Amino acid sequence: MSRAGLDKNPREVAEMFDGVAKGYDRTNSVMTLGFDRRWREWSRRVLDARPNEKVLDLAAGTAVSTVEYAASGAWCVAADFSVGMLASGAHRRVPKVAADALRLPFKDDSFDAVTVSFGIRNFNDTVVALREMARVTKPGGRMVICEVSTPVWKPFRVVYMRYLLKLLPLIAKFVSSNPAAYSYLSESMATWPDQRTLGELISQAGWEDVAWFNLTGGMVALHRATKPKPKAEEPAES
Repeated sequence: MSRAGLDKNPREVAEMFDGVAKGYDRTNSVMTLGFDRRWREWSRRVLDARPNEKVLDLAAGTAVSTVEYAASGAWCVAADFSVGMLASGAHRRVPKVAADALRLPFKDDSFDAVTVSFGIRNFNDTVVALREMARVTKPGGRMVICEVSTPVWKPFRVVYMRYLLKLLPLIAKFVSSNPAAYSYLSESMATWPDQRTLGELISQAGWEDVAWFNLTGGMVALHRATKPKPKAEEPAES
């Protein structure tokens, strides 16, 4: 399997990422002109992981982001359904779990925070994944999503959609172990919901206090939200 389809069949997506695992981090840096480091830094700041907290880094790939979150003193686990990606990050000393985002292998209310960077658009049911993320997060816990989005300045948005996304598969021929996969990645970026639409999906999945802000002119956006706490029961009328 060289690439997945836009139906995002989980088996095909996992096989596709297994195929790009070799040299994935280097390829990311080349394809993003080094901005991937800056986006990870912003994600780390917004997540604000604290000592002794438990953090789930979903679709963590090679666990490069997990290591950064763990530097805060939090206990962080990298979860991904591509075993090849996790194996490529074997040298990173954080716990790793092969997991399906739609059926997470964790108990309810297990984590203080959950985060996913550039992975949620690869799930074949976004709302189900968001609900699963809420299920394993403690009441009052937080979620941070870093994902490609829609540039806010129209002239740049036109150039981005018409030209820049189409360049990705061409560049990948020189730097990726599976160049065909970047045709899928380019298409998935072009069809991904804009900032407000994703925010609405997050609310639909049961999260509250949903907010977002743009990075790199909206080419990437950070969404954050909180899992509601149970409402106190009203005293019974006498």
